[in-house]
Amino acid sequence: MTVTPAESSRAAGILSRPVSINGLTVPNRIVMAPMTRMFSPGGVPGDDVVSYYSRRAAAGVGLIVTEGTYVGHDSAGQSDRVPRFHGEEQLAGWAKVAEAVHAAGGTIVPQLWHIGMVRKAGEPPYADAPAVGPSGIRPDGTEGTGKAMTQQDLDDVIAAFAEAAAAAERIGFDGVELHGAHGYLIDQFLWAGTNRRTDAYGGDPVARTKFAAEIVAAVREAVSPEFPVIFRYSQWKQDAYDARLAETPEELESILTPLAAAGVDAFHASTRRYWLPEFDGSDLNLAGWTKKLTGKPAITVGSVGLDGDFLRGFMGEGAPVKGIDNLLDRLESEEFDLVAVGRALLQDPEWAAKVLAGRFDDVKPYDAAALKTLS
Repeated sequence: MTVTPAESSRAAGILSRPVSINGLTVPNRIVMAPMTRMFSPGGVPGDDVVSYYSRRAAAGVGLIVTEGTYVGHDSAGQSDRVPRFHGEEQLAGWAKVAEAVHAAGGTIVPQLWHIGMVRKAGEPPYADAPAVGPSGIRPDGTEGTGKAMTQQDLDDVIAAFAEAAAAAERIGFDGVELHGAHGYLIDQFLWAGTNRRTDAYGGDPVARTKFAAEIVAAVREAVSPEFPVIFRYSQWKQDAYDARLAETPEELESILTPLAAAGVDAFHASTRRYWLPEFDGSDLNLAGWTKKLTGKPAITVGSVGLDGDFLRGFMGEGAPVKGIDNLLDRLESEEFDLVAVGRALLQDPEWAAKVLAGRFDDVKPYDAAALKTLS
């Protein structure tokens, strides 16, 4: 990809600006997107995980969002190799990650995660734990082997998120991100396709936001006022790529407003292709609408720097390098504030350093084999 000196200088100038999220100053606009890795046996991040994140921080990533980490609820996950954000050994491992990222000049937040009805029966780390969700319905529309959550279940999960957030601050992280996207538990409440409840947690979009808002409020209460709380959400789901929480800006506003009021400091709006407009009649993408409707900082994500949907990467397909002029235009116009990069950073730990230095010719295309190495 041939880039003129003027274009290189423009990229460096736009992306290298610091930005604030509550009490945190992120040194530039580049975020490492969360990517599940399954490289933590027993849920414990080891020295390889420390190296994985610190290497990217040293190469110029401003803010790292870790892979999804299970909160302290038995039904939260379904793998003993996905890291957990509870337990003495697990948190000690994460403390080393945060320390190394800071030593490399970066900032880092853990993504706190509960998969809800995605969980399959009998899976580790707690084989006897049932799948739980708003209505016992999986994101693909089928009835799972789990159960609809009782009030006690709701209270337990809310407490688990709050405890994980408090632990994150205690061991030296810079904030937390709550995983409310892609058809997992929080998103299962937000989406009418999986939330059929008739109590206060179901019904119209505002009611369906109640559970998420209560998690945000509990997290906000558990941490310092200046400690950033980021909320990731999406329209699409893992089993329903055309699903939508909101068909109009007004519907989206009704969902985001209670979350902002509960204490969200920034939103991470997950899309498959960041350059696509979200609603008819406007060029704004989902992050752009999020910032416009809430006034909060917004992170965009979706095939940044690559020509091809990231989901195809998980099916073994590569992706050539794609220019970022459109992205820079949007950042310069303040449509959104930060940009999260996934596969490009997975493939090339030096991606941020190359882009910030204008070395676009050195950027590598995405090779799906990188999913097998993740170094």
